[in-house]
Amino acid sequence: MNIFRLAFELFMLYLLYKLIFDFIIPIATTTKKVKKQFVDMNAQMEEKMRQQRQQSTQFKATPKTPPSSSKQDDYIDYEEVK
Repeated sequence: MNIFRLAFELFMLYLLYKLIFDFIIPIATTTKKVKKQFVDMNAQMEEKMRQQRQQSTQFKATPKTPPSSSKQDDYIDYEEVK
């Protein structure tokens, strides 16, 4: 009877070992990697958005030149053809 109990306890320890090292630890490391990738991707996205906002404010800040009056001088009256 004592040998069966020892074998059972060793088998349970083996199963616990396999559970921890073949299931729990790989899931924990994978979760950590995926979380880090999401954080990095989010940081890159925020950086791109910041750059776009900065560029759009630069385009808005540039003064626009008013249209020159020479365009009015170039206008030729339309004559109706009969």
